[in-house]
Amino acid sequence: MSSAPASPRPARLPASAGEGPPLTPTGLPAAAADLVLLRRCAGCGRHGPELCPACLDELAAAPRRCGPRRTPGCPPCWTLTGYGGTGRSVVLALKERGRHRLAAPMGRALAHAVRAALAATGASAPAEPGRPPRRAAGVATVRLVPVPPRLGARLRRGYDPVGAMAAEAARALSADGRTAMAAPALRHRRPGRDQVGLDARARHANLHGALAVRGRWRARLAGRPVLLVDDVATSGATLAEAARALRAAGADVRAAITFAVA
Repeated sequence: MSSAPASPRPARLPASAGEGPPLTPTGLPAAAADLVLLRRCAGCGRHGPELCPACLDELAAAPRRCGPRRTPGCPPCWTLTGYGGTGRSVVLALKERGRHRLAAPMGRALAHAVRAALAATGASAPAEPGRPPRRAAGVATVRLVPVPPRLGARLRRGYDPVGAMAAEAARALSADGRTAMAAPALRHRRPGRDQVGLDARARHANLHGALAVRGRWRARLAGRPVLLVDDVATSGATLAEAARALRAAGADVRAAITFAVA
């Protein structure tokens, strides 16, 4: 083996999981760090990566249409799993336990639900073997609009879990040959009270008018098809409010995509 240069450059951290084995701050490949740091899968608790292949396969295996939401204005919704068992453990680990690296495998899993929604809504036809997916007329770009966290939650966590999942899902869809992008277009314009304990009608009233489209995104989304992205659908009130704000800005809300449904 040749000797190292006198002034070696620091190792570059890959931008995404697809560019090579991610490095930890100590320079260890992630697979070795899993053993050294005793990492456990957020789904099953076994030692290994953030989300083991078995749990990832379980979550991504059968994306499905959600049942009707109880809130008027909620768009058709597709999801990966129920909010229990593995799905609940993974969502809580991402949102409440600081395991932000989960956004990458969760986003790749979420892309399966996006594909199901695209096929069902006519936004994208299934691909033929060896060919990129066929798109319906006028639909050239898959725009994934994440539901934004409240400011307090963003500050407490230090990152946006749903936004990170949407970005990873867009990368996975781009790998299919689709043109896909995450569009962080929504913002909170007023705080709402905590939704815990509220019924569907109270949730809807609590959130009405809480979201708006950021000014720089209004022209970019007007007349364009978009898909909403959130972590968990419950009554559908949050999705309905997000859809209302986007429609008010002229966007064509085709569907909502969630990681889990309660």
